[in-house]
Amino acid sequence: MNKTVSNKHEKRMFMKSVWEHYLTKEIGIEFKACLYFFCILFFYSVYRLVNGMGTAEILHMAEMIGLTYIIGYIQVYLLSDFDEAEYLGGKELFYILLCTSVYTGASHLCRWFDRNMPAELGFAVYILIVYFCAFLVYKSKRKIDEKLLNSDLKAFQERKKNGEHY
Repeated sequence: MNKTVSNKHEKRMFMKSVWEHYLTKEIGIEFKACLYFFCILFFYSVYRLVNGMGTAEILHMAEMIGLTYIIGYIQVYLLSDFDEAEYLGGKELFYILLCTSVYTGASHLCRWFDRNMPAELGFAVYILIVYFCAFLVYKSKRKIDEKLLNSDLKAFQERKKNGEHY
């Protein structure tokens, strides 16, 4: 009887762990989609304003957000979450160029920038910069998180050493 209870508990803990892992990935994808959509929408809005248009096309925005979700899933599940890598190696640079090409190709096909080649090339350079900035932000976040975790661990060890209970 005791073994059955233990197995059920272990199975429940395993399922909880799987769910938490999945949820963490989904939150990361959601964050990426929002981040990259905002960046794309910013460039698009500036392009529209510079060209004397004070409105944005809802269809374009739907295409942009849809694409950022698709690429977010691809980044996380197929491309090793390259924008959150420890360092930028050849593989990560290739993935950045690949995703930048997809975004730029979509901008051309969907006429986000009216097939204006200088604007599309500027968009490609902008997306490259966005990816490098995202890489630096994620790297900084990891360093800060590591520092905070080490600080928390040290404080916990001190409390444990002093006999405090939680």
